[in-house]
Amino acid sequence: MTPAFKQHEIDHHVLKLIVGIIALSLANLTTFFAGVPLESISESYHEGGWARDFFVGFLFAIGAFLLAYNGECTLEMVLAKVAALAALGVAIFPCQCGRNDEIIPYVHYVSAVVMFLVLACLCGVFYRRAHGKGHRQALWRAWIYATCGVAILGAVAVLVADAMSGGAISDKVHRLVFYGERVGLVAFGVSWLVASRVFPGITTPGERVSLLPFTKNPSPGRMSNL
Repeated sequence: MTPAFKQHEIDHHVLKLIVGIIALSLANLTTFFAGVPLESISESYHEGGWARDFFVGFLFAIGAFLLAYNGECTLEMVLAKVAALAALGVAIFPCQCGRNDEIIPYVHYVSAVVMFLVLACLCGVFYRRAHGKGHRQALWRAWIYATCGVAILGAVAVLVADAMSGGAISDKVHRLVFYGERVGLVAFGVSWLVASRVFPGITTPGERVSLLPFTKNPSPGRMSNL
């Protein structure tokens, strides 16, 4: 007798989808509610109001999910925990942003760099797993993961180079830090949206996950991770 289908109490695919949406929307929401062009997303902390609320709240949401996420291997679990702590460090220790004192110097900036680097590493983990599946949709996902990882690393490299050169790049490119952070967050968001496996075209019918609570999802044996 086939056992009745039981919906998981917590679906990590839905959580990945939510985190992906948060990452994609963070830059736009903080800018909108700040009411002024931000030099960096982190500057929204000092603008107060809803801009600060979205900045801190979304980072805590991302951090909470990453703390709970164990992935499929020990490396993935450790990377998720490091990224979670780094995200919380970005939220708790605001940046100087050219006009304020830091609670502890450099913690904000180090946390931001660590967070993005670890998220790029997670893209590499996702890429390797998806590429190993071999079928067409998985290879498309692998290509997206690789592109997102490269985008994150490229954004970090540009921002670090600008900081080490004393602002040589940002003197020529207005709001460089904001756009670099946005690129990193968008790449992070896209990679986790893809990992949620809710979108057709990049998933096979056996892999695709339904968001409807009354719809039976594929069994674990049929599902191809990432």
